Amino acid sequence: MLQKKQLRKKYFLLRKKNYYDINKNFFLPLLKLIRSKVKKRFIKIALYYPSNFELNVIKILDFNYILSMDLLLPVIDKKNLMNFYSWKKGAVLFVNKFGILEPVKTQAKIPDIILVPMVAFDKKKYRLGHGKGFYDLYLNKYLRRFKNILTVGVAFSFQKYHKLPINRDDVKLDFIITEKGIF
Repeated sequence: MLQKKQLRKKYFLLRKKNYYDINKNFFLPLLKLIRSKVKKRFIKIALYYPSNFELNVIKILDFNYILSMDLLLPVIDKKNLMNFYSWKKGAVLFVNKFGILEPVKTQAKIPDIILVPMVAFDKKKYRLGHGKGFYDLYLNKYLRRFKNILTVGVAFSFQKYHKLPINRDDVKLDFIITEKGIF
């Protein structure tokens, strides 16, 4: 079995080679899922601003339904911990030390739904990230206290690997969405 470092390299190159721009219809299964699973009136949805050939989740903002939600983006602090902060489409973003765009830090918020980037995923809904552990640390911390956070990995179907090596800190996602649908 390949190790995480080897898999990251392989799947990052695969994503770079096969990347393509999606349209908003990619997210239709996710919208149906949100409507059926989240019963709150005002929903906080955490996105990520794509970089390094990550799937462009910003396309979901083409739906007015999503624009009515409290949009959040991650911010990495000085201790390499991640939190989510409000952001509006078109608002100013700043480049962090990793070259990732972040919103202005205001008051951190706990999302109802988190769209999670990934390098690879498997059929058991585990993900392989970029290796810094930001999402796994965040999810391990908050999923214990807030059991209703819905975690949705976002990827292209070609990023699927048969069985990722996992450890005790890796978090299994609730769903994964690809161009082939949501599972």
